[in-house]
Amino acid sequence: MERPGSVETIERVGTRDDVVIWREDDQTHLLLNMGPSHPAMHGIIRIILKLDGERVVDADVEIGYLHRAFEKTCEFKTWNQVIPYTDRLNYVSPLINNVAYVMTVEKLLGITVPRRAQYIRVLVSEISRVTDHLTCIGASAMELGAMTAFLYMMKAREWLWELVEMICGARLTTSYTRVGGLKADLPEGFHEACAERLKGVRQVLREVHGLLTNNRIFIDRMKDVGVIDAETAISYGFTGPCLRACGVPFDLRKVQPYLVYDELDFDVPLGEHGDNLDRYLVRMEEMEQSIRIIDQCLRQIPEEAPEIMAPEMAAWEVDDMGRLGQVTIPPDRVRVRLANTLEGSEASRWDHINAPNRAVVLPPKEEVYTTIEALMDHFKLIMTGHGITTPVGEVYFAVEGANGELGFYIVSTGQDRPYRIRVRGPCFALMSGLVEMIRGYTVADVIPVFGSINMIGGELDR
Repeated sequence: MERPGSVETIERVGTRDDVVIWREDDQTHLLLNMGPSHPAMHGIIRIILKLDGERVVDADVEIGYLHRAFEKTCEFKTWNQVIPYTDRLNYVSPLINNVAYVMTVEKLLGITVPRRAQYIRVLVSEISRVTDHLTCIGASAMELGAMTAFLYMMKAREWLWELVEMICGARLTTSYTRVGGLKADLPEGFHEACAERLKGVRQVLREVHGLLTNNRIFIDRMKDVGVIDAETAISYGFTGPCLRACGVPFDLRKVQPYLVYDELDFDVPLGEHGDNLDRYLVRMEEMEQSIRIIDQCLRQIPEEAPEIMAPEMAAWEVDDMGRLGQVTIPPDRVRVRLANTLEGSEASRWDHINAPNRAVVLPPKEEVYTTIEALMDHFKLIMTGHGITTPVGEVYFAVEGANGELGFYIVSTGQDRPYRIRVRGPCFALMSGLVEMIRGYTVADVIPVFGSINMIGGELDR
């Protein structure tokens, strides 16, 4: 927001240079900075408010405090080396970022991963969607004073992060996918652990509904606040829960299905008024639908490969024998006991979670340790300048992220790394409409409106 050009008088208040009073068109307004130090602004957003008393007359939103040059950095990394950087986009649901990126590269390569890998990608994406919505609603409720709801939501999120840790060994920076497949298969006992935790999450959602959904104070703060109509939301490029809260049934999992979403039964929750309350209710119902999807994945996922009964040797033993030229056991007759970090990536599971393309996918460790061909494949795929090479061209692919359409646009010149990468993150479009959503409301309304957008700084600024 530019300062008014016809300022008659400007009077600074006390010694605070960031608070300015000016008179314009016989009206006295206050210029106030909310953020980046305001606790609800996450330390990375500055909203310059033009106030008439407590009423927001106009505003300007300043972003860019968390810019890390994600897209430029990716140009100096190989295709798989980009994956850890995608974790840092939406760091509340990083697994969705992992899936979206590798599927874009796979579209460029023209390969499809096995059905078990597709089901696992859907499963981890929906777990991430639930953790994202839990964080959004819990933090927004806390900023309105509902501390109990926040603690309940964080408890449920902790259970789901334990599942994520079981799958990939990390809670936040997951880096779980690979171009052409996955880091590893689901761990032993995952189905039972997942079912148990989902039962607890459902109970937490019922408790939060009891705390918030019919709470008079919460409704007064949320209902008919931050209203944006469907036409305006579309003009700003809204997607995700914020668009569906306006009554627009746009969900990429339905309108442009990918992986196995077209084989799963779930509903797309819609709002009617496009206000804070509808955005809250849509996210609450989306979590129920995500749990419904996860349940179906657990029931329908193709079974993993049966355990191969063969002589067992530790990986380091095979490695030492290989160094001495003593490995004479054929690969199909030896089972390598891998380190904990490699569990789930055994050769018996490899073809079930990775595409059958040795020019893209690293060979299983058992073969790397016991055959010269697999060792050479592994070495070539890792060496700079000799890794995965993609066809010359450009491609765009998008998935339904927790906040909306998350797409990657990639340009390839046929090298082992991207020539250009651009990210279509949902948060940028949502933040562009923030001024429209807070104009005419009070300063106190800025907090719940901003919280209902669920801005994630890593994805917004990149």
